[in-house]
Amino acid sequence: MSDFAIRAKGLARSFGENQAVKSVDLDVATSEIYGFLGPNGAGKSTTVRMLCTLLRPTGGSATVAGFDVVDDADEVRLRIGVALQEASLDEKQTGREVLELQGRMYGISGSVLSQRITEVVDFVDIGGAIDDFVGTYSGGMKRRVDLATALLHEPEVLFLDEPTTGLDPASRAKVWEEVRRLNRELGITIFLTTQYLEEADVLADRVGIIDGGLLVAEGTPVDLKRSVGADLIIASIDAEAEGVDQACTDVRNLPLVTDVSVHDDEITVSVADGAAVVNDFVVALNNAGLRAESLTLRTPTLDDVFLQVTGQRLTVGGSEGEVAA
Repeated sequence: MSDFAIRAKGLARSFGENQAVKSVDLDVATSEIYGFLGPNGAGKSTTVRMLCTLLRPTGGSATVAGFDVVDDADEVRLRIGVALQEASLDEKQTGREVLELQGRMYGISGSVLSQRITEVVDFVDIGGAIDDFVGTYSGGMKRRVDLATALLHEPEVLFLDEPTTGLDPASRAKVWEEVRRLNRELGITIFLTTQYLEEADVLADRVGIIDGGLLVAEGTPVDLKRSVGADLIIASIDAEAEGVDQACTDVRNLPLVTDVSVHDDEITVSVADGAAVVNDFVVALNNAGLRAESLTLRTPTLDDVFLQVTGQRLTVGGSEGEVAA
């Protein structure tokens, strides 16, 4: 088995004049959980569709499970599982019938198919509901059946496209545990796209951030957060006030400060020791005629990394649209 489950070099895709993916280089190790993040329109979904052989690249190359996604697309499809955000399930079939059809499409039949269905049903914890009609399932249960179909043929690489979008926190935690078990117990390489930064932080061995069709940051969650700074001081201010530029200049000259940025109505200071600098930071704001409406001192998160490399936060709405498992 190769050391790399996914490799891409200069992978690109254009739609007419629109370069959705400009050039992406990826090396995802075998049995790794790789988190893939990006704002809307960054090229995230297009990249995944190329790796899954659903979309032909217009530039560069990629291999998945050791096979070229263009020249050996059939071989790739035999070795990957794909669970998309919107599960495409026939609501007039039972969950078991969905799995039986999936198995036959992969050439699995008889006692082998029955055994595999039993195993995946147990693994994703569907229980007796597997014999109910899909139309009676909750959103969370549909996700579980979709995941079971993706696992039925024992894939080497599993692509999970925002697997917990719309789930309530308790259901989301259950999916996280299932993802860990897939990786830990079965050794499956998992390529995870998500809009929840906490999800990437908790699950991923490494994280890649795509923006403007390019991979703009990559590393372990710990290393990415360290790249922002040991501490962050964040002040809410009037970004239109005249003293903002002067305040930023003065703060940059403070000892231990590594970066100062302004986004919307916030000044964010990256600093080696926040507690040692926070008082001088407030003085600098006051000297510039600014008043901090709120002041926060904390360690960096992946959201801070995302903001630094893309210029925007990856935010998700509240509980609207959440469904139970």
